[in-house]
Amino acid sequence: MTALPRLVVDDWEETKNTLHLFMQVVGKIRLSLFPKQNHWWHVPLYVSCHGLTTRAIPYQDKYFEIAFDFIQHQLVISCSTGASKSFALQGQSVASFYKNVFANLQALGIDVAIKAEPYDIPFSDIPFAEDTQHASYDPVSVGQYWQVLMFVNTVFENFHGEFTGKSTPVHLFWHHADLALTRFSGKPAPPLQGGTNADKEAYSHEVISFGFWMGDAVVREPAFYAYVYPEPERLADTPLLIEGASWNTDFGYAMLFYPFEQVRTASAPAESLLSYLHHAYDILATARGWNIESFKRT
Repeated sequence: MTALPRLVVDDWEETKNTLHLFMQVVGKIRLSLFPKQNHWWHVPLYVSCHGLTTRAIPYQDKYFEIAFDFIQHQLVISCSTGASKSFALQGQSVASFYKNVFANLQALGIDVAIKAEPYDIPFSDIPFAEDTQHASYDPVSVGQYWQVLMFVNTVFENFHGEFTGKSTPVHLFWHHADLALTRFSGKPAPPLQGGTNADKEAYSHEVISFGFWMGDAVVREPAFYAYVYPEPERLADTPLLIEGASWNTDFGYAMLFYPFEQVRTASAPAESLLSYLHHAYDILATARGWNIESFKRT
C-alpha cells in the first residue's frame, strides 16, 4: 500500500460531517431490514474494494446491497435480480441524498421506513429530509479517508484472526463512524447503569473494544482507541510502553488513546498499529483477569 495520507480534521470537516450523515441514512436502512443479531451486529457498514457497503440485505424474495463507491464517487444500489440504481455523491445535500436513496429503492421495488433523523451526533439534529445545510463532498478527501480505512481494516482483520474467542467482525458503526473490533471473555458483565437499551445489550458481557475514528469536535485528530468493560479500578494508572500512547479519561472512562499520526509517520505503519493493538489488549485483558493464553490461536 502507498504511503498513508494525513487526515486533518480542519481540512475536510464539512465533508466528513456530510458523509457521516449519508452513512446514517444508509445504516438505518440496514438496521430496519437486516435480521437482528446479538450486540447490534446487524447494523454496521463494512469496508469494501470500492468504499463502504451494507453487504447483502435480504428483502422478500431477493437481496439488495447499498454501496458507497469512493472510486467513482457514487451511491450504488444493486439487487440480486440484476437491477441497479446509482447517483453521484458530489453535489448532494443530506436532504437530496435521502430523497434519492428512497426514490431509487422504490424504483427497485424495495419499501422500507426509517427514523429519518440523525442519531446521537453533536453537529446536527436536522431531520434528513430538511437538511440542506450539510452538502459538502470533496472527492479527494473522501478518497484519502477510504485509503486509511482500507489500511486499518487490513491490520484489524489480521489482529481479529489471532483471537479464538467470541469476537465481532471488523465493522464500521455509523453511530460515531468508527471502525471497530470487540473481543469477549465469555463472562457476563454487571448490568450497565444508565445508557440506552442498545448500550445495555452491547455491554451485557465483558468486552475489550478497539477502534479507529476520524476525529470530531472534541478530539481534533484521527486516532485509535481501546477500552475494557467493566473497567478495573485505577486502570489509567497503568504505565504504557508504546511511544505516543496515552490514557484519555475525558469521556468518563479510561481509553487507551493512540494518534493516527503516530502510525502514519512510523517506518512500518502496519507493524506500529499491530504493536499498539497487542499492547492494549495485554494491558486491558491482564487488568480484567482474562485468560489470555486460552484465546491465542495456535
